[in-house]
Amino acid sequence: MPTDQHGLTIGSASGAAVRHYDNAIHELLHFRPEVVAEARAALEEDPGFVLGHVLSAYLGVLSTEADNARAARERFAGFRAGVDASGLSPRERAHLEAVEHLLDGDFGTCGALLARITEEHPRDALALIAGHQIDFFTGDARSLRDRIGKALPAWHEDDRHFGQILGMYAFGLEETGDYDRSEEAGLRAVELDPKDVWGIHAVAHTYEMQGRFRKGIDYLDARLADWSTGTFFNVHTWWHYTLYALEAGDTARALDVYDAVLHGPEAAETALQLVDASALLWRLLLEGDDQTARWKALADAWTPKMDEPFYAFNDVHAVMAFVGAGRFTEADRLIASRESAAASGRLGVSNHAMTVRVGLPVCRALVAYGRGDHDGAVEALYPIRHRLNEFGGSHAQRDAVQKTLLEAALRGGRLDLARTLVGERIDLRPSSPFNWLKHAAVAERLGDRAAAAAARSRAAGLRAATDL
Repeated sequence: MPTDQHGLTIGSASGAAVRHYDNAIHELLHFRPEVVAEARAALEEDPGFVLGHVLSAYLGVLSTEADNARAARERFAGFRAGVDASGLSPRERAHLEAVEHLLDGDFGTCGALLARITEEHPRDALALIAGHQIDFFTGDARSLRDRIGKALPAWHEDDRHFGQILGMYAFGLEETGDYDRSEEAGLRAVELDPKDVWGIHAVAHTYEMQGRFRKGIDYLDARLADWSTGTFFNVHTWWHYTLYALEAGDTARALDVYDAVLHGPEAAETALQLVDASALLWRLLLEGDDQTARWKALADAWTPKMDEPFYAFNDVHAVMAFVGAGRFTEADRLIASRESAAASGRLGVSNHAMTVRVGLPVCRALVAYGRGDHDGAVEALYPIRHRLNEFGGSHAQRDAVQKTLLEAALRGGRLDLARTLVGERIDLRPSSPFNWLKHAAVAERLGDRAAAAAARSRAAGLRAATDL
């Protein structure tokens, strides 16, 4: 029987199909668009190639695009109808079961089944990367770390893809708050492979969480050629760059990136990219920066993607765009459609809980904030602020919601709450100019001008510093 590049038995598949499959996994581990063509080529070489169909199904669903998921479901159903699973290896059967749950919208069961595959086959790169993506989409920080961590002993530094596995582990370390080890692992991953976008991404997150915005800018600038083109991560990493720019007080630079990359003339307008565009403009909206023209174009891009419910995290960012564009009717319509879908059981297994427990409250809060109902925004967000992870994303991404709660409390006169929220932020990221500026705003509202002036001076000093 043939084996893949990591020494695992493939089952019955042609040599050419396996080579394309290996190439596809290589491209997927680098998060490059070529994965799609290589996966397609594997199935063209061998239409009955089980893991080729599994890979194709994973790619369709993990794009978070409802249309792609529907098409993947239909393709896989046609393939599955002609397969006698009794003749497959246990690993192939396990992947079939896992991907069937994923296609049914059950992210949790799929992730658990993939974890079992990893326990028996820690060098199964497909199980690792698909599971890692599921952990991200479900906001399971511990599994982001431990799913990869328990497989690491089976990998060695001379393995072709050790760097990518280590880079994913670094992201899990960052999401669980182990920033020193995350930075160390991420930097090592990139040392092993300068184009390891997983490692670069993990380091970018680490510097963001620590408020080391100057260090983040320098790091990304030094590696621009390695991450800025030819990868699905390029737009998202540029988004991290804009967060650093905002901390540095350089809004113009952030908007230049927005226009050139996040939602520029050549933007692919995938849901993953539109999320980043919404997340940047919403941060500007919270600071009173009117970007009406950009919001309108972004809302237009979101509209055709919202007919069918698929992923609550995307819904929230679409509502940001509708509110930012002043199109409250569309925001209300989206919320009503998700409420109806939840009531009739049409949201899917995992997305139902995400939507009901987090997505809908956040959407309602965004609309309330946009309409000037700051108390309404606070009442919707405060009870769920410690479980926002349940609808996916990273700490950096979900911070837009936390900032909305803070700004609503400040503008609504809930100054004790605002002071508490700012205090929490400063304790976690004392080197963030944003946090000190919000401390100044709260102090000003409380009548403590000396504290406000000191906080503004601290923010200015942080922005002028060169060693963060």
